[in-house]
Amino acid sequence: MADRELLESLAAEVESNLVRHTAAAAEWQPHDYVPWDDGRNFAFLGGTDWEPGQSVMSEVSRTALTVSVLIADNLPSYHREVGKYLRIGPWWRWVGRWTAEENRHEILIRNYLMVTRAVDPIELERMRMAHMTSGFRRPAMHLLDVLATCAFEEAAAAVRHRNTETKADDPIVALIAGRLAADDELQAVFFANLVSAALDLAPDQAVRAIADRVADFHVPVVQLADGRSSDEVLAEAGIYDKAREPELVFAPLLEEWKIFTRTDFGEEGEKARAELAHLRS
Repeated sequence: MADRELLESLAAEVESNLVRHTAAAAEWQPHDYVPWDDGRNFAFLGGTDWEPGQSVMSEVSRTALTVSVLIADNLPSYHREVGKYLRIGPWWRWVGRWTAEENRHEILIRNYLMVTRAVDPIELERMRMAHMTSGFRRPAMHLLDVLATCAFEEAAAAVRHRNTETKADDPIVALIAGRLAADDELQAVFFANLVSAALDLAPDQAVRAIADRVADFHVPVVQLADGRSSDEVLAEAGIYDKAREPELVFAPLLEEWKIFTRTDFGEEGEKARAELAHLRS
């Protein structure tokens, strides 16, 4: 099926999932999680500029939140890359909802880091400028590839935040990470449900897209001020390890989609399923 046909055929599924998602998503306010009483002016307004002794956050939490806010800062690029495929009707309304939820994550994390002086604000701003200038662009994809990629990306983000929640030594950091993970998990459900619907509509085409996206999957990578990549640092900290993607990201979704028990694949679908066999739980 052509992408236009799929957009039209899946539109009702998008609408029902948007209604479900909106009803299931808890309303929360980013300002509630920020200890505003801890804040004070920087030197530009007569206060005191940042120095390392002001930060009491652990290295693991500081690194995890720094990576999370830099990824979230690049939201305009992600919005563009998703929005250029999903520009009609309920698809576009979902893009708006998803973008607003992701933007709320950036607002919360940045406010928290600034008020608590957990990180060097100048260094963080320089990294933001560099990261956003580099930007983000996906290779050309068809609709089903976009949906599979987004399902995997949101599942991976939830893993990262849940691990941050577990390892955080500060109760507010754990609370923030748990809140972000809950959002990511709901977003992953949205995309996963659309992939499920696509499998029923065009099984061979959908499983081919899934196999292709598993083969080249990678989470967003941030270059940190010390020259290391976020992949390396998060793996060392036990926050996100690419080696565990098959177990934590791919296998649960493949099971949800019944990839290894479906009986409606043709020859091309069977080829794609064979490529995924190593992920069978």
